Amino acid sequence: MSNNCVELIDAVRKTIIKLKKGAPYQWGHMGACNCGNLAQELIHLSKEEIHRHAMEKSGDWNDQLIDYCPDSGYPMDLMISKMLEKGLKINDLRHLEKLSDPEILRKIPSHKSNKLEKNNLQDVILYFETWLEMLENQWIEASINSDDIKLQKNNLDKVFA
Repeated sequence: MSNNCVELIDAVRKTIIKLKKGAPYQWGHMGACNCGNLAQELIHLSKEEIHRHAMEKSGDWNDQLIDYCPDSGYPMDLMISKMLEKGLKINDLRHLEKLSDPEILRKIPSHKSNKLEKNNLQDVILYFETWLEMLENQWIEASINSDDIKLQKNNLDKVFA
């Protein structure tokens, strides 16, 4: 995995810590919602800046993700592009805003995953924590596989030396 994955992991971790320490959270505020809080850490803008840029187009995060055009010149589309450059996919953001990624939900006990509320801070933190664990495990697995490939190549080089 690329360095972008490490940046994403770090941003998710910082978002969790920040939310647990009482950072502003408001699902209806583009800069303080699920995606907004992650955007603050990932692209280093304040909640006010994110909200102001988002208000130049209509709709919530989900609407703006549907209308996303990297060449539009809108600041919100630029912010989304920067988040995608850090390793996210459009669907990651769509799911984050609604706490709906099936893969993440499978890792949360069903008695809780079936009742997650997109505007409940504790549910948002649980979702972020579960996602963080998945991202870290994917990074570890990719690192191990990368090391195995390097070891195999190094051993072949010795054989043919």
